[in-house]
Amino acid sequence: MKQVRIKAGTAVFSNDSPLVYIAGPCVIESLKSYAAEAGKLKAMFAKLRTSFVLKASFDKANRTSHSSFRGIPIETALDFLKDLKNRLGVPVLIDVHEPSQAARVAEVADILQIPAFLCRQTDLLFACADTGRVVNVKKGQFLAPWDMANIISKIESRGNRNIMLTERGSCFGYGNLVVDMRGLEIMKEFGYPVIFDCTHSVQKPGALGKATGGDAKLALPLAKAAAALKIAGIFFEAHPEPAKALSDGPNSLKLGLVPDAVNMLNQIDKLAMKFAE
Repeated sequence: MKQVRIKAGTAVFSNDSPLVYIAGPCVIESLKSYAAEAGKLKAMFAKLRTSFVLKASFDKANRTSHSSFRGIPIETALDFLKDLKNRLGVPVLIDVHEPSQAARVAEVADILQIPAFLCRQTDLLFACADTGRVVNVKKGQFLAPWDMANIISKIESRGNRNIMLTERGSCFGYGNLVVDMRGLEIMKEFGYPVIFDCTHSVQKPGALGKATGGDAKLALPLAKAAAALKIAGIFFEAHPEPAKALSDGPNSLKLGLVPDAVNMLNQIDKLAMKFAE
């Protein structure tokens, strides 16, 4: 099937083009720390001459416990991200949790992201589609890859074909996720860009009692396998000190490891492109 090319700011996503990376901290912990981390990521990707989209979340509405850190107010976050985006000159992806947020977030974001738990919420999909922005849908942990056909149909029904699909692991018993690499190939058959989220794929939901655990050392092995399948992009969360992160620390990459990781994945991607010719 012909592969669709999706443009988001300066980034172009396609399953037959070089990898694009979506990266950033799990959540905006503070404006100062996030700006510093975003600046470092921009510099890293610029040095590697690799396309990059900054991942931003102002609210983690799916935290295990109500007492966990969720984020900052939406208006504070969007005003800040608009300025940061202009200063850094990078595209931005932002999570949307409610239909009422979509239009406002679309004023800043190049890509609206549907969280995995919400991927079947029709009104949320419609609201995001109606903005005309790129919509990246995380495949729910409870869905088979072929079930994404109905989600695609919902977005297309609103006249929006700027769609990306992200794999982030599937439920395997209690408190564990597995990745079926066949799913990447199956979703590529829809023609839309497929992204692999290597850090959320190694989560252990609820494993810490009041927070989600994870096994970050397995993120890059999975990312290498996904890159070998010639997909459109790799998604990961990174933090300067994962052990001190306020959300998803156990499965986040250490920020300082990003250049070596991206360089390695780019080399695998080049080989995959060569064999696909």
